[in-house]
Amino acid sequence: MDAQPVVVGVDGGPDSLKALAWAAEYASSVGAPLIALAAVETPAVVGPYAMAGWVDPSILEERARIMLSDSVRDTLGDDARVDQTVLRGHPAEAIVAASRDARLVVVGSRGWGGFRGLLMGSVSQHVVAHSRSPVVVLPRQAEDA
Repeated sequence: MDAQPVVVGVDGGPDSLKALAWAAEYASSVGAPLIALAAVETPAVVGPYAMAGWVDPSILEERARIMLSDSVRDTLGDDARVDQTVLRGHPAEAIVAASRDARLVVVGSRGWGGFRGLLMGSVSQHVVAHSRSPVVVLPRQAEDA
């Protein structure tokens, strides 16, 4: 497709699922393709005991693919037309890189690693500051939602 895509960051958390639903509705309304993006950051492990905690990056990528596929299916249904992409690297950097060709980037305000009380997580803050396209940050889910 020649149309610029809508890119949405997905980590499987409730805020990212809300962002996925919003991004899908927006992309549909403007006739744009939708890219759901997950990123896998391989932890740096050094020292003599590094191998004890080492996880094969391909296993992390496969888990991310499953999470992304499940998130798209559960949020948008089996018939959703979404390009599902898993990249290696820090989530914020992966989303910023994808923003270069995007019409719009959509993220949730906080991911799984968010600290209670923060208005926006570190990924959404980084994306807002560095994106090459407009960014929509969906507000946080209520604690009791």
